[in-house]
Amino acid sequence: MTTTFDKELDARGLSCPMPIVKARAEINKLSPGQVLRVLATDRGSVKDFQGWASTAENVELVAQETTEQDGQTVYVHYLKRSE
Repeated sequence: MTTTFDKELDARGLSCPMPIVKARAEINKLSPGQVLRVLATDRGSVKDFQGWASTAENVELVAQETTEQDGQTVYVHYLKRSE
């Protein structure tokens, strides 16, 4: 999958709720329409980001994917800042 993004947040190694906390801070720095790519190793982040995006007013979950990096499963989340 190829999803373009404007900024990347490396949240690998962080446990819930820190990937969301850090992503919330970063998404607020983006302009509407820009996309934040978040890398996480916490399996729970998949559902966490789905839930956050469904309740947040200025966040849209564009895509999610799972990949392998350095022998680790990495969960990749693409979040677009809406207006």
